[in-house]
Amino acid sequence: MDNKLVLITGAARGIGRACATEFAAEGADLVLLDIAADIDGCPYPMGTWSQLRHTAELCRGYGVHVTADRLDVRDSAAGSRIVERVLDEHGRIDALINNAGLAAPSGKPLHEVTDEEWQLMLDVDLTGAFRMLRSAVPGMIRHGAGSVVNIASTAGMVGYRHFAGYVAAKHGLVGLTKAAALDYAPLGVRVNALCPGSVRDDPELEGRMLGEIARSLDLPVAEHEHTFIAAQPTNRFVAARDVAKAALWLASDESRDVTGAVIAVDGGFSVR
Repeated sequence: MDNKLVLITGAARGIGRACATEFAAEGADLVLLDIAADIDGCPYPMGTWSQLRHTAELCRGYGVHVTADRLDVRDSAAGSRIVERVLDEHGRIDALINNAGLAAPSGKPLHEVTDEEWQLMLDVDLTGAFRMLRSAVPGMIRHGAGSVVNIASTAGMVGYRHFAGYVAAKHGLVGLTKAAALDYAPLGVRVNALCPGSVRDDPELEGRMLGEIARSLDLPVAEHEHTFIAAQPTNRFVAARDVAKAALWLASDESRDVTGAVIAVDGGFSVR
């Protein structure tokens, strides 16, 4: 990835931070984006500005150029401005890692989901990725090459009880990946998706997420955590670094014949 320019959304922590450090270790220059603020209506904490700056400092330790900025992917104009600025400064974007997303809504049956809760899931997890892809791809086309990696979820491959909005958004992201791959393959731009299983690298984020899910399903947190682990044949949580390494491969020239792929990084969960 030497001399490549990679833009990563949701980069403050978790999978986003893991992607940033893996790409930096391979020599990529980075533009790191995160909302760096909580979202109204979301019970889970978002990444903070200090966490995003920490990610940037970790990456600079590899001797690469790194910029960090706030971005709410629901703001189409803001995303477009950032992409335009990056293209003005660097001349190209070699890879876009669409990682920004809400981990999950508060679990409840579909008939109890409000319009606002439904729309929030779609706006962040699906439409946010669409907007960033739409902004970044024209520059890739002009450059004659580029790679987009959408971070979906096993919820984009199977259903989950009480998480209709999240499942619908992630299934939509998988569909978007396949459609965009066909649109842009003749133009040198590849689009792929990763579907991580249960990741537990960020205690603040995943700990509160599991607690909220357990509460919504009337389960003790410890029991629900065991349920997550037991659902994966490897009998452990997925490491964010393993997801990041898959993203690195998809973004690199080593996967030049791979497009439209939906790859599970889930400890075998989706093949049970």
